[in-house]
Amino acid sequence: MGETEKSVATHGVRCFSKIKMFLVALTWAYLSKALSGAYMGSMLTQIERQFDIPASLIGFISGSFEIGNLLLIIFVSYFGTKLHRPIMIGVGCATMGLGCFIISLPHFLMGRYEYETTITPASNLSSNSFLCMENRTQTLKPTQDPADCVKKIKSFMWIYVMVGNIIRGIGETPIMPLGISYIEDFAKSENSPLYIGIIEMGKMFGPVTGLLLGSFFARIYVDIGSVDTDDLTITPTDTRWVGAWWIGFLICAGLNILTSIPFFFLPKTLPKEGLKDNADETKKNKVEIYREKNREEKHGITKDFLPFIRSLFCNKIYMLFILTTVLQANAFTNMLIFLPKYLEQHYGKSTADAVFLIGFYSLPPICVGYLVGGFIMKKFKVTVKKAAYIAFCLSLIEYLLTFCNFVMTCDNFQVAGLTTSYEGVPQPLDVENMVIADCNTRCSCLTKTWDPVCGDNGLAYMSACLAGCENSVGTGINMVFHNCSCIHSSGNSSAVLGLCDKGRECDSMLQYFLIMSAINSFIFSLSAIPGYMVLLRCIKSEEKSLGIGLHTFCMRVFAGIPAPVYLGALIDKTCLHWGTLKCGEPGACRMYDVNSFRRIYLGVPAALRGSSYLPAFFILMLVRKLQLPGDVASLETEPAEMKLTEKESECVDMHRSPELESDRELKTKL
Repeated sequence: MGETEKSVATHGVRCFSKIKMFLVALTWAYLSKALSGAYMGSMLTQIERQFDIPASLIGFISGSFEIGNLLLIIFVSYFGTKLHRPIMIGVGCATMGLGCFIISLPHFLMGRYEYETTITPASNLSSNSFLCMENRTQTLKPTQDPADCVKKIKSFMWIYVMVGNIIRGIGETPIMPLGISYIEDFAKSENSPLYIGIIEMGKMFGPVTGLLLGSFFARIYVDIGSVDTDDLTITPTDTRWVGAWWIGFLICAGLNILTSIPFFFLPKTLPKEGLKDNADETKKNKVEIYREKNREEKHGITKDFLPFIRSLFCNKIYMLFILTTVLQANAFTNMLIFLPKYLEQHYGKSTADAVFLIGFYSLPPICVGYLVGGFIMKKFKVTVKKAAYIAFCLSLIEYLLTFCNFVMTCDNFQVAGLTTSYEGVPQPLDVENMVIADCNTRCSCLTKTWDPVCGDNGLAYMSACLAGCENSVGTGINMVFHNCSCIHSSGNSSAVLGLCDKGRECDSMLQYFLIMSAINSFIFSLSAIPGYMVLLRCIKSEEKSLGIGLHTFCMRVFAGIPAPVYLGALIDKTCLHWGTLKCGEPGACRMYDVNSFRRIYLGVPAALRGSSYLPAFFILMLVRKLQLPGDVASLETEPAEMKLTEKESECVDMHRSPELESDRELKTKL
């Protein structure tokens, strides 16, 4: 008897170490995939400028990740539990690495990036053809031969990015549903919230690293090493600047492939954690594994798929939870994807600064919130009912606080002919732009090319020519223009490259916005673990993996894919000036009406989130009516113990397979 107990204890210790090994490997997998996703999100504006595409198309490229994910999510969630889950997760990580590598390919397949400018190369600066000159023929080429434009394939290289993102989405498919279900199956029920909190915290360190990586490479010019950066006339704050986005994707590719290796050495199944001192329970676990294997051999692995689907559709709490999270996901997806662009346009920050600020102010509070939420659920053994109320109240408080963002505003950039007159008087934005004025009529300037300069009067102009500048000194970003007829100031009527700063008041508003974002991020993450545990506990154990997969599938289809596309299209409508390609076609937007941008960026998510609290309220009512054994209802209670209503029981029993009934009888006898 002593030898038997010793053998069981040794086996339990081995199981304990392997479940911890899986937890560490899964945390790294979450970190890697989150790092890749955050880096992708931080580089969207760079990709938009690189390929001169509108925000709606950028939204579609972002949503292509979800397309790849939904192609396999339900089948992986169900069939994956029947197969070797750790190996499938490992294959998924390697596939994500392949997708990241494909995303970086356009940099190696196309020529150098050529940004929109009126200034000729440094070797031809002596011509001063970009300045105001009277009685001249047009020496600049606004367009090129249409045939050459057709032959130019660079504008279609964004397809590589989309395909790579689809493959990345396919690779990400097995990680969450199979990883979470593996933890739920082989970890103690009381440890599950803490483990999920650790995983979620690891998932948050990924975005922190990804955003820092994005901020770093956004400061490096895209063609670093192949161009002389001293000749550049743009800086990272310019809306034409493109950073070295491709380098980060190569790093992400290598990291994801390395992360996949440990999963190929983990077992398919483990005894339940905590059974090392109970020989009867260990024997029960072995019987369960043998029973599952025998059933698969007799009936195949597809026998219970449709009954499980029907059972989930009959679960009111589960279906309402899906509706709630779909509406919430629409809001959060939109806000996260276009947040860097919002900070750039509204507060005048560069992409590098915007990405860094997001990582510094938003993600650390989320990490802390996830960890604290998981710890509270474990420490106080919060019941399902209390978890639902906690999640609802905290989420509602965070939602109400987001309305403070509507008052943290800045004005539009003051650009003569676009947002103000040449006298500095604000003009309506719904009228046709008047970029030609009496002061520059004689200059024969290009009227669509975006090459802004900031005058010493505090006004910006679309180009040095439109500012009426006749002379220039210096090269590159140090160029200064003099004798500008449209600049009326007490100085020498000069201008420098770039838009004018928005001022200290706008910087203060940005600080308030970021502090509020940090508070909201903490409150939101604090509510996430209780809400997610309600989802897990409202699903029967045998349906858990499929239920998580179906939940993720709905979020992808109804939120992840359409949300960035329709919000991107709405944002495009707020554009005041589009860039001009060499072919004469519009490129990426150079400047937005920040007031309209703000109303759309904040208003649409607010409306979506507001509507999500109606189904969430019904969830509270249903959870309140559930009769749980002994009125304890702790999160240690398995969902199969919840007493369903008579109608729900009939619905479930109608579609329950004979195999499931025999399984339950076997469990009861054991």
